Amino acid sequence: MARTEHYYDPQAPKANSIVVATTAFVRDGDRVLLIRRTDNGLWSLPGGGQEIGEYLAETAVRETLEETGVQIKVVGLVGIYSDPNHVVAYTDGEIRQQFSVCLRGEYLGGEPTPSAESSDVRWVERAELEELAIHPSTRLRIEHGYDRTQPYIG
Repeated sequence: MARTEHYYDPQAPKANSIVVATTAFVRDGDRVLLIRRTDNGLWSLPGGGQEIGEYLAETAVRETLEETGVQIKVVGLVGIYSDPNHVVAYTDGEIRQQFSVCLRGEYLGGEPTPSAESSDVRWVERAELEELAIHPSTRLRIEHGYDRTQPYIG
């Protein structure tokens, strides 16, 4: 399902849903684990929606494994991102207000492997990030993952 991101866009459609989601900021040295999303072609942190009966940390572990082939454990909180000026419109009519918890993950093993949700998966050096097409909200999470010692709440 295709999606269109609206970020501080006065012409954006009004949100009609909110879903608890998580992303995982996983480092290996100075590199961060990123996926290239199949639904919009942008580079992103792995993540997705929480399922009923699942702890949020389990969501991050499951989604990272599904999207990247990499096993992680959650070791901390990067931040909570709930900006009402960031909405995502899906082709099925859902228009979702952002609500994402970015968790800090520790790399345990596995090789980056694409999936149905990720056309490319790789470890990216921090110096390479500027060259990649990354949504501003994701770029903010990545910066916070590298630079903040206290969780972001916003």
